Amino acid sequence: MPKYSETKNATNPQKTQSRIAIIVLLLAALFVLLALRYIWVQTVLHPDLLARVQYQAEDQYTIHLPRGSIYDRNGRELAVSNITKSLYADPVHVQDPDQLAEDLSPLLKMSKTDILQKISVGGGFVWLKRQMEPDESDAVEKLIKSKSYGTCLGFKNESKRYYPNKTLAANILGFVGTDDTGLDGIEQSMDKVIKGQVINTSLFTDTLARPILDSVLNSAKPQENTRKNVELTIDSTIQYITEQALDEAMVKYAPAAATAIVMDPKTADILAMASRPSYDPNNFTAYPAANWKNKAISFVYEPGSTFKAVVAAAALQEKIVRPNDIFVDPGYLMVDGRRIQNWSDDSFGTVTFTKVIEESINTGFVHVGLQLGAERLMDYAQKFGFGKKTGIELPGEEQGILFNPKDMSEINIATTSIGQSIAVTPLQIVTAMAAIANDGVLMHPHIIKGIYNSDGAVYEETKPQEVRRTIDSSTDKTLVSLLEKVVADGGGGKAAVPGYRIAGKTGTAQKIDMQNGGYLPGRYIASFCGFAPVEDPQFVVLVILDDPHKVNYYGGQIAAPIAHDIFSAIFRYLHIEPSVPIKDNNPIVSAKKAVQNDTAAKNVPAGMVAVPDLRGKTIRDATAALASLNLTINVSGNGICDTQSPVGGSFIAPGNKINVHFSP
Repeated sequence: MPKYSETKNATNPQKTQSRIAIIVLLLAALFVLLALRYIWVQTVLHPDLLARVQYQAEDQYTIHLPRGSIYDRNGRELAVSNITKSLYADPVHVQDPDQLAEDLSPLLKMSKTDILQKISVGGGFVWLKRQMEPDESDAVEKLIKSKSYGTCLGFKNESKRYYPNKTLAANILGFVGTDDTGLDGIEQSMDKVIKGQVINTSLFTDTLARPILDSVLNSAKPQENTRKNVELTIDSTIQYITEQALDEAMVKYAPAAATAIVMDPKTADILAMASRPSYDPNNFTAYPAANWKNKAISFVYEPGSTFKAVVAAAALQEKIVRPNDIFVDPGYLMVDGRRIQNWSDDSFGTVTFTKVIEESINTGFVHVGLQLGAERLMDYAQKFGFGKKTGIELPGEEQGILFNPKDMSEINIATTSIGQSIAVTPLQIVTAMAAIANDGVLMHPHIIKGIYNSDGAVYEETKPQEVRRTIDSSTDKTLVSLLEKVVADGGGGKAAVPGYRIAGKTGTAQKIDMQNGGYLPGRYIASFCGFAPVEDPQFVVLVILDDPHKVNYYGGQIAAPIAHDIFSAIFRYLHIEPSVPIKDNNPIVSAKKAVQNDTAAKNVPAGMVAVPDLRGKTIRDATAALASLNLTINVSGNGICDTQSPVGGSFIAPGNKINVHFSP
């Protein structure tokens, strides 16, 4: 019995080894299967599984770091960026949408309906309000804590653009959209330069599908020197002076729009550029899109008589005319069957070319224009920068319209000579006048003074850039003296500032009917462009009033006074001292005018009388002065004489009638 039991319970080595082998084989097979599965998952299934994980637990997130700042030429802030909070909601975890919308409505300044509409989109994430003001986000944070809305509401940090001066230089600066993209002005043209670093990252959500933001925002580090700051040529004080003058013009003359530019003629730096109506870029959506437009570079119009400065430059340079050449003005000319008449509808009599410029006599300019011919007229227009974009660092610039000289008829030459039938921008006009102020040298206009790295190091600086010489220096000096007489003795008198020498040219042009062609009856554009001081020009001023509805529409009567206000304020701001002695608050040039009139009277041709200068006289005094010379008066308006036809110093036969306009 014992021997049998020992044999029965003994371990069979072969059987044991077989079992072990089976187990090893099973484990090896399982390992191989697991390895194959791992390889399958890591290779074939990896993209799909990764996408599932990212979809379920990861949220893509873009961080816009603050944009670079924009400064004026003196380092004053015009546009800055700050980090603000944007509110989002997780609709999945909103327990009571009506109550949540009711609580948020007064804090977000949004209607309950709008909030409910956003929440109804569903999903795990929806924006409620982006780029909130600090007081708004603080109030919502308190609400989240007091009502335990942390499961369904949260904040993300975003960069928000601020314009501390509100409407100042708005049409230059432009604005930024909620995605930190510049949408107009400098913000648009320099977007790639000043745009803050964009960090594309992802964040994981918790089990309640709430984004975990703090760690991501704290770990996002900008690269060094990635954003840049921009310094403009604008002087914010001169910009303010200019905008204030335009605001007064809008009230006083009720134009549909107004534009003004101030430029340094030696460098072509833009010191001020303003448009009205304007807007506040902090809240640009509250204004019509038309208000965003920078009219200084995008408004295309017929310049009228301001273009005559270019025609005079060409005629003097080509020696077609000299300042003392005599013209007999018949009051109108017929060219190709069309009647071209003076602005006064009357004849100015026998006058010199100097007087033609002073009083902007159309017939005189048509005469010299026809002598110039199409080729030379268009050549000088192009030399002064017309017909092509200036290339200023702003978006939306127009190039204007010039004739192809080969296609010009005599009537085209005649109308171009008086600033009609061509189209220009305000920037082109002020740049051309700046060339005249700069001894005949045309400069490339700029509004960017420099670009700087975030550490203050210079990245790029704008240097004055000469384009070309337009006319000889000697010709330019003659032209400047003639344009000075426009302000001292002619139609630009209301731009004059006692004690200072100012040169310029007025302009009055009919508005083009853009739909039907031709001109709009009774619709005009009044302008004045001039520079000062004549002995050493420091700045050029252009004022344009589009379709004024009060007083009258002549540039010399409504645009010149606005220019006067700008000149006066800038003289004070830049501490430019008077160069002309002042007596009893009137420039001594008034005495000079009297001497000139006396001299003219001594040289009156036989059988003629010299027309006296009646400006500044009352109706009674003007009537008496004319009666003493056996001349009659045709009165229009009332108050003080501002214009007359023929002008003072003209020669006319006794018994003729003088048209005199009076204004309050």
